[in-house]
Amino acid sequence: MARYTCSFTVATVADDVEFLRQLLNQVLHSCHLDIQHDESDYMMARERLGQVSFSKLVKVEALIDKTNATNSATRVNLIVKNEELPLQIDNHCYQMFNLVKQAIVDNCQWQLVETAVESI
Repeated sequence: MARYTCSFTVATVADDVEFLRQLLNQVLHSCHLDIQHDESDYMMARERLGQVSFSKLVKVEALIDKTNATNSATRVNLIVKNEELPLQIDNHCYQMFNLVKQAIVDNCQWQLVETAVESI
Protein backbone atom coordinates (compact mmCIF):
# COMPACT_ATOMS: atom_id res chain seq x y z
CA MET A 1 0.00 0.00 0.00
CA ALA A 2 1.36 3.40 -0.98
CA ARG A 3 0.90 6.11 1.63
CA TYR A 4 2.16 9.68 1.75
CA THR A 5 1.50 12.22 4.48
CA CYS A 6 1.98 15.91 4.97
CA SER A 7 0.95 18.60 7.40
CA PHE A 8 0.20 22.23 6.72
CA THR A 9 -0.18 25.01 9.21
CA VAL A 10 -2.52 27.63 7.81
CA ALA A 11 -2.95 31.15 9.15
CA THR A 12 -6.56 31.57 10.28
CA VAL A 13 -8.56 33.95 12.37
CA ALA A 14 -10.63 32.79 15.32
CA ASP A 15 -13.69 30.72 14.37
CA ASP A 16 -12.63 30.59 10.72
CA VAL A 17 -12.23 26.81 10.56
CA GLU A 18 -15.43 26.51 8.50
CA PHE A 19 -13.93 28.71 5.79
CA LEU A 20 -10.76 26.59 5.87
CA ARG A 21 -12.91 23.46 5.45
CA GLN A 22 -14.69 24.97 2.43
CA LEU A 23 -11.36 25.90 0.82
CA LEU A 24 -10.02 22.40 1.43
CA ASN A 25 -13.16 20.98 -0.20
CA GLN A 26 -12.58 23.19 -3.26
CA VAL A 27 -8.92 22.19 -3.48
CA LEU A 28 -9.78 18.48 -3.42
CA HIS A 29 -12.44 18.97 -6.12
CA SER A 30 -9.91 20.83 -8.26
CA CYS A 31 -7.69 17.72 -8.08
CA HIS A 32 -10.52 15.58 -9.55
CA LEU A 33 -11.41 14.02 -6.21
CA ASP A 34 -14.96 13.40 -5.02
CA ILE A 35 -15.77 14.05 -1.37
CA GLN A 36 -17.00 10.83 0.24
CA HIS A 37 -17.21 11.96 3.86
CA ASP A 38 -17.30 15.47 5.27
CA GLU A 39 -17.53 16.41 8.94
CA SER A 40 -16.46 19.51 10.80
CA ASP A 41 -12.85 18.39 11.26
CA TYR A 42 -12.47 15.39 8.92
CA MET A 43 -12.82 15.00 5.19
CA MET A 44 -12.26 11.98 2.95
CA ALA A 45 -12.11 12.20 -0.83
CA ARG A 46 -11.57 9.56 -3.49
CA GLU A 47 -10.35 9.67 -7.03
CA ARG A 48 -13.11 9.25 -9.59
CA LEU A 49 -13.79 5.76 -10.95
CA GLY A 50 -12.70 5.09 -14.51
CA GLN A 51 -9.53 7.16 -14.42
CA VAL A 52 -7.20 4.35 -13.29
CA SER A 53 -7.44 0.71 -12.23
CA PHE A 54 -9.18 -0.01 -8.94
CA SER A 55 -5.96 -0.72 -7.00
CA LYS A 56 -4.55 2.65 -8.04
CA LEU A 57 -7.58 4.70 -6.95
CA VAL A 58 -6.32 7.29 -4.50
CA LYS A 59 -8.03 8.26 -1.25
CA VAL A 60 -7.22 11.48 0.55
CA GLU A 61 -7.97 11.92 4.23
CA ALA A 62 -7.77 15.43 5.68
CA LEU A 63 -7.91 16.17 9.38
CA ILE A 64 -8.30 19.73 10.59
CA ASP A 65 -6.65 19.70 14.00
CA LYS A 66 -9.04 21.80 16.06
CA THR A 67 -7.54 20.60 19.34
CA ASN A 68 -4.28 22.48 18.75
CA ALA A 69 -5.73 25.37 16.74
CA THR A 70 -4.94 28.86 17.93
CA ASN A 71 -6.48 32.21 17.08
CA SER A 72 -3.83 32.64 14.39
CA ALA A 73 -3.12 29.16 12.96
CA THR A 74 -4.68 25.76 12.32
CA ARG A 75 -2.91 22.55 11.31
CA VAL A 76 -4.25 20.35 8.51
CA ASN A 77 -2.94 16.78 8.25
CA LEU A 78 -3.27 14.91 4.95
CA ILE A 79 -2.88 11.24 4.14
CA VAL A 80 -2.87 10.24 0.48
CA LYS A 81 -3.03 6.49 -0.05
CA ASN A 82 -4.05 3.66 -2.33
CA GLU A 83 -3.72 -0.13 -2.58
CA GLU A 84 -0.90 0.03 -5.12
CA LEU A 85 2.46 -1.31 -4.04
CA PRO A 86 4.97 1.56 -4.31
CA LEU A 87 7.42 -0.36 -6.48
CA GLN A 88 8.40 2.82 -8.32
CA ILE A 89 9.24 6.13 -6.72
CA ASP A 90 7.03 8.08 -9.13
CA ASN A 91 3.92 5.88 -8.80
CA HIS A 92 0.33 7.07 -9.30
CA CYS A 93 -0.28 7.68 -5.59
CA TYR A 94 2.85 9.83 -5.36
CA GLN A 95 1.78 11.82 -8.41
CA MET A 96 -1.63 12.49 -6.85
CA PHE A 97 0.05 13.38 -3.56
CA ASN A 98 2.15 15.98 -5.35
CA LEU A 99 -0.91 17.30 -7.20
CA VAL A 100 -2.89 17.79 -3.97
CA LYS A 101 0.10 19.21 -2.10
CA GLN A 102 0.83 21.69 -4.90
CA ALA A 103 -2.84 22.72 -5.11
CA ILE A 104 -2.77 23.51 -1.39
CA VAL A 105 0.48 25.47 -1.68
CA ASP A 106 -0.78 27.40 -4.71
CA ASN A 107 -4.14 28.35 -3.19
CA CYS A 108 -4.00 32.11 -2.75
CA GLN A 109 -7.00 32.23 -0.39
CA TRP A 110 -4.97 31.10 2.62
CA GLN A 111 -1.52 31.75 3.97
CA LEU A 112 0.71 28.77 4.73
CA VAL A 113 2.77 29.15 7.86
CA GLU A 114 4.53 25.76 7.79
CA THR A 115 4.68 22.62 5.66
CA ALA A 116 5.95 19.18 6.67
CA VAL A 117 6.08 16.21 4.27
CA GLU A 118 6.66 12.55 5.12
CA SER A 119 6.47 9.36 3.07
CA ILE A 120 5.42 6.06 4.58
